[in-house]
Formats: sequence, structure tokens, C-alpha cells
Amino acid sequence: MTESVGTLVALKRHIASLEGAPAPQPHARVRTGHAALDTALDGGLGRGRVHEFFAAAEEEGAGVGLGLILARLAAGEAPLLWLRTAAAGRAGGLPYGPGLAALGVDPERLVVGVMADDAMLLRAAVDALRCPALGALAVELRGRAPLLDLTASRRLALAAEASGVTAFMLRVGGDPAPSAADTRWRVAAAPSPPLPGNGPGMSAFDLHLLRRRAGRDGLNWRLVWDNGRGMFEESGDGRDERHDLGQRDRRGGGGRDRQSPLSGAVVSLSADRPAADRAA
Repeated sequence: MTESVGTLVALKRHIASLEGAPAPQPHARVRTGHAALDTALDGGLGRGRVHEFFAAAEEEGAGVGLGLILARLAAGEAPLLWLRTAAAGRAGGLPYGPGLAALGVDPERLVVGVMADDAMLLRAAVDALRCPALGALAVELRGRAPLLDLTASRRLALAAEASGVTAFMLRVGGDPAPSAADTRWRVAAAPSPPLPGNGPGMSAFDLHLLRRRAGRDGLNWRLVWDNGRGMFEESGDGRDERHDLGQRDRRGGGGRDRQSPLSGAVVSLSADRPAADRAA
């Protein structure tokens, strides 16, 4: 990992230094490797777009973990920038190298920007999205995040479209609200498929498509991250099967969001905390 980027001025200098880095190869979609999910998204998540991932506070590991995996897939060999606030670090812990590697995130290609508050975080996100040499951007926001209103999200969306850099908004403990995001998701942890010898299973996630600007929503999948292959695979328990909007409404959690329209560094590792207390 490189040194921490803790101020907006330092982050701007670091972003400027990336201009000489090779830009990621342009592709219209970010493929996950999960056939059913990629097919439903017409080939994958749209590049140069903003995607929101919501997770309950108790599911922050799943929400941030899945967001970082997808951001890494979008970045390819280009740098990945993860922006968060100092408060997020105190609440969720510091990045942990082996945990990141288990998610397919190479710490050597990761830059973590720690901003003082949400206002600085969102300004830094817009600046970062204007750098076409950046592979992808992950922005961690906690709670209601009122500063991320429709105007702010449109600013992010315009910057992403202009540069082609894909942004992943990792919303921990927040509720969906009108935004310019291309897609909006709900994430929760899922049981890992059992392995021979009762060994630790692969990371698994329950993913629900809340909203999509162009296309069907209200669908569910269970994704299992195969770090050895660097892609998601189906869980094999039938949970990747797509469900319709009626089922989502019967399960709850879909009513209010259907009314919400869509418009539009690296810190050093901590050695004094157990791995379970560190963010993946």
C-alpha cells in the first residue's frame, strides 16, 4: 500500500499524478462472471455510471465488501480509489491487507482517501471522477448522508459519464432516496457454501436490485465470490433465481423505494486490532 491520503489537497495531488497512468480499457459493461446477473444487466454494470449499494449497519461488512469487489472488477489493472471519512474508520475499522486480498483487491493498486466529513468526501469524489486514469471509485457513506441529495448525485453522475470512471456508492445504514444512480441495490451477507473438511467457505452475498434506470428491477440473486477465479459464481442452492416485483413487495422493503425516482493513499495496516474488528 502507498501512503495515506488524508486531505483534499493531498488527494488532488495524488489524482493528478495518476494522469500518466494507463487508463483502463474501455468496455461498456463491467462483467461479474455471474451469468444470470450479467444477462439481466445486458452484459454487466454500466461503466462510467454511478451505482448505489445499501446495507444495514449490521451488514456493513457485506455491503462494503461486495462494493469493493465490484469496484476492483471495474478498475482492472488501473488504480482503485476508496474514499471514506475518519468517522467511518473509527466505526468500521481500518483496511486489512489479507482481508482485501481475499476479496480480490490488490492492496498495491488501492488508494484510500480519508476525508474529515461528508462534505469533503463528496467534493473529493467529484474531483476523483474527473481523472480518466482512475480505474474505479468506491465512496463509503454512513447513515442518512443528507448532503448526497439529487443535485450532488447528478454532479457525480455527470463527472463519471465524462471520464468513463465507474463510481460505487457504498451506503451503510442509509435509506434509498431519489438520486442519479444508474442502479440501486440492497446487499446482505449470505451463508457460505460448505467446503470439504469443514474449511472456511467463500464469501457469499444476497443481492437485490431495487432500481434500474433502464430495465427491469425487483430481482434477487445469491452471489458467491470465487477469489481463485476472480469472478462470482452461482450459489447452487437455487437462490440466484430471479424473483418478480410482487414477491419483493410481499417480503417487504419495496414499497417506498418504488416511489423514489432516479434522475440522476492507502492507510497502513493496523497490527494492534484483531482481524474481526477491521474492515475488509
